[in-house]
Amino acid sequence: MIVTTTDGVDGRTVSEYLGVVSGEAVMGTNVFRDFFAGIRDTVGGRSASYEKELRKARDLALDEMAESAQALGADAVVGVDLDYESIGGADKSMLMVSANGTAVRLK
Repeated sequence: MIVTTTDGVDGRTVSEYLGVVSGEAVMGTNVFRDFFAGIRDTVGGRSASYEKELRKARDLALDEMAESAQALGADAVVGVDLDYESIGGADKSMLMVSANGTAVRLK
């Protein structure tokens, strides 16, 4: 499955638009990760644990979107957009990634 943020696939022609497909992933964070991320924020640097969770959530959302496109008989998903959000109460303890695009058949 070809997945791209562009509106087409280089060297290929879109023969049919099958509709919008999406995938979502919501990942919980935990107290220890939050604690160490807070320390990292104070002293500077990157939070590897949050980066790992974001990558994992992004991959899950993209996989779910591609599976939805495949179920429609698509060859590709074009115009992919990724959105990231912190959700959940006052502590915003959940990370959400959503992937959206257009499923297409290619010539």
